[in-house]
Amino acid sequence: MFDSMLIKHCSPTLAGLKAAGLFNFRFRSEQEAQQTLRLWNRRLNPKGIWIHILKFHDCRALIYVCRYSALEKLLSDGSECRFLAAYGYEGLSCEDAIRLLGQRVMSCREFPHEIGIFLGYPLGDVIGFIENSGRNCKCCGCWKVYCNECEAKKTFARYRKCHAIYERLFLSGISPTVLTVAA
Repeated sequence: MFDSMLIKHCSPTLAGLKAAGLFNFRFRSEQEAQQTLRLWNRRLNPKGIWIHILKFHDCRALIYVCRYSALEKLLSDGSECRFLAAYGYEGLSCEDAIRLLGQRVMSCREFPHEIGIFLGYPLGDVIGFIENSGRNCKCCGCWKVYCNECEAKKTFARYRKCHAIYERLFLSGISPTVLTVAA
């Protein structure tokens, strides 16, 4: 069920606590995938949430769920913007940046490291991951932490609490559309 995967992997994004979430989902066909995304985008776009397929292969889709307002901020100013420019994301709209990210996911042997910025991870932790090849982190939660361990642990706790609340509400019959906080 697509709606349960939204809750399981994207509750903090739906709640407005996180820029984006990512998960894999198996569809019966590419047509079903496109229909599902159209349906969910019609429901969630008015609340500022957009759903994209970054990669589709053998009926498996890598689903990217984001808040355009948060992504626009990352793409338009600050150190994250300068970091992403080095990977070719300079001056791009959200749509174009997500399209480029999808191309990089498809063409890279490993996951493109800049995806951490697209998921709202702290820049210092993304750079730390790259410089350390994913080793030597201070702690690990939703991402590997290299900088502010205390703040990251607080964030992980907020995300866990959000997920628990959203899961409980979803299991009681409340849809992800109703649970999504408008931007």
